[in-house]
Amino acid sequence: MSYRLKLFALLLCVLAVFFALHTGYSALNTLSRLDLVEAQRDLWQQPAAILQALAIRPGDVIADLGCGSGYFSLKLSPQTGKTGRVYAEDIRRLPLIFLWFRAMEKGDRNIAIVHGDPADPHLPVNQVNDFLILNTYHELADSQAILAHVRESLVARGRLVIVDRTPNPSHEGDGGLAEHEISSERVETELRQAGFEIAARQDRFIAMDPDNESWWLIVALKPSVAESPGETR
Repeated sequence: MSYRLKLFALLLCVLAVFFALHTGYSALNTLSRLDLVEAQRDLWQQPAAILQALAIRPGDVIADLGCGSGYFSLKLSPQTGKTGRVYAEDIRRLPLIFLWFRAMEKGDRNIAIVHGDPADPHLPVNQVNDFLILNTYHELADSQAILAHVRESLVARGRLVIVDRTPNPSHEGDGGLAEHEISSERVETELRQAGFEIAARQDRFIAMDPDNESWWLIVALKPSVAESPGETR
């Protein structure tokens, strides 16, 4: 190998090491920031009340739809225990990578990372006891398609908890902000159309967050008797 080729190979190795170190430092910095942001979020998001609404039992199979970097998946893991499982689903790969590292770091071996599609979360059928959709429902491009898959994945009398922001009248006309909000009335209607029973609804679940937004919570159940979406009981 000529001197120039050796020098070029050495330069490539140096660049690769530099890139790896830079990427590793950035990832560690991001993970540290996530812990800080989530600790602040705990102060207003009411995670304990959400866990209570899910009514999780040891051994349950839980799905966290739109899990992001694992804010709630990491809280669900100890609730279901070693005999249970948490399906952490998102359509974005990067947050799932961060969640994988965080789960490994914490030793949460019962978290299964799932890369879903906008219209299909790719979760097992008739195996999920509890479903959580936190700060994600407003992002769904085809809510009825997703609800059909959720209903299919849930066991009979399985529970679905949805938490999202209430539309703020001051955001009318501002498409960017309004796109991140959805009314509880609309979601309840869509849940009933998809064949769910409404067990509870709290329109002022969070009266005010740090951005002066309010949040609602809905608990829905999959009927024990098979029904077609849209049928009433």
